[in-house]
Amino acid sequence: MFPALPRGSRGRLLLGAAAFLVVAALLGWWLAPEGEDSPGGSVSFSTGVASGVYERYGQLLDAALAEDMPDLRVDMEPSEGSQQNVRRVATGQADFTIAAADAVEKYRADDGPGASRLRALARLYDDYVQLVVPRSSEVRAAADLRGKRVAVGQVGSGVRLIADRVLGAAGLDPAKDIRRSPLAITTMPSALEKGEIDAFFWSGGLPTNAVKALSERFEIRFVPLGDLVDELHAQGGASRYYRGSVMPADAYPAAQQGVAVSTLAVANLLVTTDRSDPALTQGMTRTVIDSRDHIGSVVHAAQLVDLRTAPYTDPLALHEGARRYYRSVKP
Repeated sequence: MFPALPRGSRGRLLLGAAAFLVVAALLGWWLAPEGEDSPGGSVSFSTGVASGVYERYGQLLDAALAEDMPDLRVDMEPSEGSQQNVRRVATGQADFTIAAADAVEKYRADDGPGASRLRALARLYDDYVQLVVPRSSEVRAAADLRGKRVAVGQVGSGVRLIADRVLGAAGLDPAKDIRRSPLAITTMPSALEKGEIDAFFWSGGLPTNAVKALSERFEIRFVPLGDLVDELHAQGGASRYYRGSVMPADAYPAAQQGVAVSTLAVANLLVTTDRSDPALTQGMTRTVIDSRDHIGSVVHAAQLVDLRTAPYTDPLALHEGARRYYRSVKP
């Protein structure tokens, strides 16, 4: 048995312990990252078409958010793509989304409802423009699509916006010079395989599962598009967000057979509005960055999410909560 402390010593000890606990609590509060408390409630997230990278990325991000913010419920809503996504968030039909920078800029340039309220949390990964034809096709450049049956995506999709601009850069009128089909990525591959169309445009992260599956059962080829960058930039407006890039040789091994493809790329942004709570957007931004490796093991495009480039969200300003996060991790 320990010897009893003198009455005065016991008092000083208790006082010292209490003071220590108070200091520790205050120190813990001071050192805790701003916005660390887990936000609750419910938000909606507009994703994309089935089999597209937006949808799969959204599902995996939802799982990561469930771990990091267990009191938050995220409702994932499918969409036709970037243009619809931007409109939904700007008008309050959804709280968060992923959208390509060109679609965001077009909505702003058109002065769409709520455009001034749009904000970004992060630059994510790039979409690559993919013009797919049968391997035996005579189409070697976008200009060769004249008179062909071409799937260009649904109205409101990001691929429709890009396809129309690429065709224009190739000297074609999308409404007159091709036989335009508004198919989605869910039906484009089978239509090409059955000979119902001659080509289709797709814009997405690499690889897109629907295109990969097609390449493994049907011989396809990707038409180079990188030489159209100057013509696209000459269009002005949202077209300035397209840049020349290279589809890596291993993106679709069965189709590319070890050969890289010159094409076009455009950045994707994680988008919200100034209505969103800063603590929520700070936490969501943290999850996006911290979950990169896990999500990237399934959605390869997500491997390109990078803390060094994530804050560069042109044409949108960062949401205040996202800005807080980037400040907190700045060396």
